Amino acid sequence: MKILLINQAFVSPDEPGHTRHFEMGQFLQSHGHELVIVASDLNYQTGQRTVQRTGIFAEQIIDGVRILRSYIYPALHRSYFWRIISFLSFMFSSVWTAFTVKEADIIMGTTPPIFQAVSAWFVAWIRRKPFLLEVRDLWPEFGVSMGVLKNPNLILLARWLENFLYARAAHILVNSPAYKEYMLGKGVSEKKITYIPYGTDVDMFNPNLDGSSIRKKLGLEDKFVVLYAGALGQANDIDTILRAAERLNRENHIRIVLFGDGKERTRLESEAARMKLTNLIFAGVCPKKEMPLVIASADVCLAILQDVPMFRTTYPNKVFDYMASARGTVLVIDGVVRDVIEFSDGGVFVQPGDDEQLAKTILELSKDSQRVKKMGLNARAYLVKHLDRRDKLNETLNLLESLVKS
Repeated sequence: MKILLINQAFVSPDEPGHTRHFEMGQFLQSHGHELVIVASDLNYQTGQRTVQRTGIFAEQIIDGVRILRSYIYPALHRSYFWRIISFLSFMFSSVWTAFTVKEADIIMGTTPPIFQAVSAWFVAWIRRKPFLLEVRDLWPEFGVSMGVLKNPNLILLARWLENFLYARAAHILVNSPAYKEYMLGKGVSEKKITYIPYGTDVDMFNPNLDGSSIRKKLGLEDKFVVLYAGALGQANDIDTILRAAERLNRENHIRIVLFGDGKERTRLESEAARMKLTNLIFAGVCPKKEMPLVIASADVCLAILQDVPMFRTTYPNKVFDYMASARGTVLVIDGVVRDVIEFSDGGVFVQPGDDEQLAKTILELSKDSQRVKKMGLNARAYLVKHLDRRDKLNETLNLLESLVKS
């Protein structure tokens, strides 16, 4: 079986970000199948080139996984207008690149961005192959809820496109139970939707890893370390972290470390300097393969999003990585992922946008090492039982095989 995936934001182990599709490619290869990935030649988080092209695309083979890096206009972090221009450039170039792959049993598209899913549908339609739509976030609803997408005509067009893709997909794969409920509410048949959470690699994020090298590098040997690992964008509400850090600025034993990059990073660094935050570190980016050591350096970890109702539907991947590393999560996100943290007793919920409560929670945890340790052990045990990525990839393989047979 050969699957062709179009994913602009694909991440290899040598890049910052989430490598779920790379791991999926390795898993399929080990079971005698092939995943060919058409990706952009920019890293979505940093906006930097990942490979040098001599034509419309460049081919990479990484640990047996074939990646075709297609052209994208380099404007991801300039503005939302130019980001859309960038998305559209990949939509067209990815179709050209996808047609160079001679055979495929399934064409898989993923959203967001929604435009690349249009590319996958078009390739599947021309080739008369099943189109599997993977929905990782609900677009355009997230953009509308955040106020990023405001023009009524554009919203109408985006929702039409969303419904078009739902109707044309042979099947829809979602990673959050709330996404399935959302689609059922839009009239999509339940038989057409499969919910499989991503989970995480329980071997990669080993709780016995020693993160002291990261602590030493950042000068944190004797500190209580609160880690945020992920994008620094508008949705991530890093400003609430900055305000909480300001409240904790006199607590010399606490450090908040931000590993990541994104459109808001320059502004956030300037704001932190203006606030004279001596307890907050912008640590830059690191490849995914180094992230287990980074998480191992932390005492507790942070997951945060804006206080937007639609964000209550999402399962952030970073939370599962934290849990697998046996680190408790300070969760500043309401909704379905809150259920996971509370069912597992693997962290503490803080109301989104409440910097006072966030600062108070961090201070309390910094003085209760037994509670911190117990939360981490609980989180790891729950993750291994319910969200081991190997189990979830097996479920995904079963879905792919059933689509080919049918």
